[in-house]
Amino acid sequence: MRITAGEHRGRILKVPEGDAVRPTTDKVRQAIFNILKAYDLPEDAHVMDIFCGTGSLGLESLSRGAVHATFVEKQRDHLRFAQDNATTMKIADQCTFIQKEAVQIGMRAASAAPATLTFLDPPYRMNLLPPALQALHDGGWLASGAIVVCEHEKNAAVAFPAAFTLIDQRPYGDTQISFLRYQA
Repeated sequence: MRITAGEHRGRILKVPEGDAVRPTTDKVRQAIFNILKAYDLPEDAHVMDIFCGTGSLGLESLSRGAVHATFVEKQRDHLRFAQDNATTMKIADQCTFIQKEAVQIGMRAASAAPATLTFLDPPYRMNLLPPALQALHDGGWLASGAIVVCEHEKNAAVAFPAAFTLIDQRPYGDTQISFLRYQA
């Protein structure tokens, strides 16, 4: 796994062995960012990488011009991979790391900017996407008009909360990428 473009293009990311983490493949990540170009993202974005695992989506965003990334992961050892990758890339000062269950994230601190670009890649078949989106909404984590990119199993019927409008959807193998716009 590597950063596919930007300042840190080609940088190899550390990933845990085994299948405990299902990182977004380089090919799918590149496709996501090609679509995001139409929204002038991630340039100057405040990014959240929810269910971050190794942090590949948030780190890719920083490489491509985002100003800050917040990584949320409940598993301490997985979050450590994201922290180590950010440190190796010398961009840890642009990052915030939160060890917490995404569906119980709570309120955004007043000192933290709301996210303009958010990625959610929850474990499949656990129905975590709708409650995690609702928790982000309830906690004031998202800027109005933010783009939210959700990765989920292709044939899953996902009911997005009312504040999120589906604007694009693309299949990649057994994965579906849904692009949403958030309106507070």
